[in-house]
Amino acid sequence: MAKINRRFIDKHWIMFIIRGALAILFGCFTLFRGMANVDNIITIISVLLLLMGIIDTAGALYNSTKKHGWINSIIDALIDVVASLGLLFFAKNDLTLSVIIISVYTVVSGIIDIFHGFLSTVDPTDRFIRILAGICGCIIGAVILNAGDFEITTFIRFFGAYMLIVGITSLIYGVHNRSQNIEDKIARKQSHKSVRSKKKK
Repeated sequence: MAKINRRFIDKHWIMFIIRGALAILFGCFTLFRGMANVDNIITIISVLLLLMGIIDTAGALYNSTKKHGWINSIIDALIDVVASLGLLFFAKNDLTLSVIIISVYTVVSGIIDIFHGFLSTVDPTDRFIRILAGICGCIIGAVILNAGDFEITTFIRFFGAYMLIVGITSLIYGVHNRSQNIEDKIARKQSHKSVRSKKKK
């Protein structure tokens, strides 16, 4: 069974579940509902990123008690929070700057997912999920940044599609991570039992 590399894993499994649920809700909202007020949607994006930053911070605090992976969560949290504050305060009423911030955030998040995919686990399922999400982020971010003729609502729908991908992959990753933790605990118990039985002999 492939083991999670505890030095690099960036969140407790439940952090992936919560993050994934938020991303899916936002993705469905932008893709399947109308966007009458773009400014409100930008505000929702900033709040979403801030919530993700809070979740990543909670992951960092959790991992700091376990002495592994907390730096990765801090990096994720900083990216989310900086993008959120940028949208809230620096890009207020400036749609062009908002699009640039969203696209740069998407590309950077994609690069970090690829990085985590190669370093956080040797499990092929986990690796594929993280790298797939990362590649999608890089592609969608580049499209948002370079497709200048699209309307702002189209950019937001692209970002919503990316969030939907992030949400689904996060849920899969969280569930799979949980199952790995259970398997690890069972394996450790069996190992302890075998060691004890050998000592008795």
